[in-house]
Amino acid sequence: MTKPCIICVAITGSLPTKDNNPAVPITVAEQIESTHEAFEAGATIAHCHVRDDAGKPTSDPERFAALKQGLEKHCPGMIVQLSTGGRSGAGRERGGMLRLSPDMASLAVGSNNFPTRVYENAPDLVDFLAAEMIAHDVKPEIEAFDLSHILQAAAMHKDGRIKDTPYVQFVMGVKNAMPVDRDVFDYYIHTVKRLFGEDAPWCAAGIGSNQIVLNEWAISSGGHARTGLEDNVRLDRERLAPSNAALVRRAVELCEKYERPVASWQQARNILGLREVAA
Repeated sequence: MTKPCIICVAITGSLPTKDNNPAVPITVAEQIESTHEAFEAGATIAHCHVRDDAGKPTSDPERFAALKQGLEKHCPGMIVQLSTGGRSGAGRERGGMLRLSPDMASLAVGSNNFPTRVYENAPDLVDFLAAEMIAHDVKPEIEAFDLSHILQAAAMHKDGRIKDTPYVQFVMGVKNAMPVDRDVFDYYIHTVKRLFGEDAPWCAAGIGSNQIVLNEWAISSGGHARTGLEDNVRLDRERLAPSNAALVRRAVELCEKYERPVASWQQARNILGLREVAA
């Protein structure tokens, strides 16, 4: 298979702390350095959350702006994808960073259960975030925690609330949400192709020890892969991951196993239909 594989690195997230793994980058400076290492290892999308001075998740646009500026300087050409996730803020403040016009941003189009709470994405909030993404030329990455989220993304694309072909990411392994199930995974692929076309790009993310499982399923099936310390802080039961770059290199090894070239940032932008930039 010669189709290039885009590797997304989810560098920090909202939950992992340095108690979980000292390599988790918390400050903006740490995030820039960690992303630069991952970029050099083969990642071409940086999925970004930011933290406040106490290390807690926040949607502060100023912190996102500092991170975005640093990534554009030190990782030229890399796709910057900012999170609008619900752990970092409430209501419309979750979209405050969209005015920065990042290349991409995450968009959850429906609600679902998380381990101890409901991940609530009300229809009016989803519509607001989607409209902000169109207004500021931001491509959404649809975070599909359930089959209904793929179908909802299709409905939003059809009526114009999502511009261009959606980039759908299957998220599996979150407790109380969609488990890691190969039959469901294969049906997700079928659904994306049926709704958006045979060549529509898609991605997959596995949580915890399932990260490597979803990496292999996605890479071997022609999709794209997400890795990083947000979703998984370990290499295996005995070893913590020493860096985001180490997890990226593991995904690169799977690309080599399945004879898929790792997408350059230019190829990744072309595959996703993103604006060209000067490196």
